[in-house]
Amino acid sequence: MKNYTYILKCKDESLYTGWTNDIEHRIKMHNAGKGAKYTRGRGPVELVYLEIFDSKKEAMSQEARIKKLSRKEKLLLIESYQQELEK
Repeated sequence: MKNYTYILKCKDESLYTGWTNDIEHRIKMHNAGKGAKYTRGRGPVELVYLEIFDSKKEAMSQEARIKKLSRKEKLLLIESYQQELEK
């Protein structure tokens, strides 16, 4: 089973980082106000960054690393990711 580390951009422009093993379901939950306490009332959310891992441990470790980054560093990570998608 694949595991994902992701960053969402909320309606208020804030960023939320999480991990899951079902990204589509998780985003639906966030948009329904049931995904996380932080994203409740901040929806709709937009997926702006995604990494895929083979293990839950790897996904959770990457989530922890990203959460330690400053907002500026997260925005640079998102920008780099989105540039790769455009290639």
